[in-house]
Amino acid sequence: MNYEAGTIGNNERLALSGDGASAPNRRFWIIGAIALVVILAIAAWAFGVGQKSAEPFEGGGKQVPIVTVAVPGRQNVDRLISTTGSIAARVDMPVGVAGEGGLITRVLVQPGDWVRAGQVLALIDRSVQVQTGQSLAAQISVAQSDSRLAQAELDRAAPLVERGFISKADVDRRTATRDAAVARVRVAKAQLSETLARNGRLDIRAPAAGLVLTRSVEPGQIVSAGSGVLFRMAKGGELELRAAMGEGELAAMRVGVTAEVTPVGSDRTFSGRVWQVSPVIDPLTRQGVARIALGYNAALRPGGFAAATITAGVSQVPLLPQSAVQSDDKGNYVYVIDNKNQAVRRSVKVGQVSDLGVAIAEGLTGSERVVVAAGAFLNPGQKVKPVTDKKQG
Repeated sequence: MNYEAGTIGNNERLALSGDGASAPNRRFWIIGAIALVVILAIAAWAFGVGQKSAEPFEGGGKQVPIVTVAVPGRQNVDRLISTTGSIAARVDMPVGVAGEGGLITRVLVQPGDWVRAGQVLALIDRSVQVQTGQSLAAQISVAQSDSRLAQAELDRAAPLVERGFISKADVDRRTATRDAAVARVRVAKAQLSETLARNGRLDIRAPAAGLVLTRSVEPGQIVSAGSGVLFRMAKGGELELRAAMGEGELAAMRVGVTAEVTPVGSDRTFSGRVWQVSPVIDPLTRQGVARIALGYNAALRPGGFAAATITAGVSQVPLLPQSAVQSDDKGNYVYVIDNKNQAVRRSVKVGQVSDLGVAIAEGLTGSERVVVAAGAFLNPGQKVKPVTDKKQG
């Protein structure tokens, strides 16, 4: 009995000792379970709220997507026309032989040199012409001597008429001789002046101040009026871009509008102005030319190719972000939300694209609610919930 009682007592003490050791573990598990329940409850609440705000339901339980829309209105947008063309001298001056030509003795300029009006570009041998001039100068001296002698004889004969020593007819003959001698002096002077003028035209001279572009003559070359162009110059160094464009673009062009020109292979941009618009259209290419005046710069080389952006005016058009405009095989389009909050596809014609957005040339009035985001995931006639983008309109 005592043994059993002792045994039972020991067992009870062991059981009590075991309960005391497991109490912290039970408390840990209870706290963990409570925390897990709280986390699950918070997650379920957040998911329910987010699902409710992100995907509202229609009456039949169908989810309705939320889309961002904007009413773009109409804004002033520069109408920019991009085109290309070749650089050339604004006034191209071909220089050739003005006189009778001859042997080139010296060439005094090189391409790239600036010259004054009348400056000598090349010299032609004039040894024969110089001798001719000297001969004519001598003839003037002879004619002047004859004229003086005829005048002296006339002066001596005039008093003798009154005395009766000579007749009036003799005086008239001496007067005619004097007049002929004076005339021969004038002829000789005119011949000398002509020769000197011809000699002056032997030199190849610049017709105006400007920049020498090309040279196609060398010392020792025989040139004449049929030799063609020996030098080519840009008057005043002024250049231009001859930009080719279609009929529609040319119709919008006006003299005086600004342009930015970028030569091929260069990252530099040069400002210019349209100074002439072609009055005719090429019947083969259906294009005309707008001539853009440019100042001289070494980076602008005549004959080179360049791109130009011309500001042809200002137009009022709807302006949308690029995300609003979609494109497929049928062309460009946007989605417009009607009064039933349904997506309607609207074909548009895109105008100028810039950092400000995409200008819509045709297809929108600016008063529509246009989907500016998520338009790629919509279908025509789809029900949506529009949210206005305050930044866009």
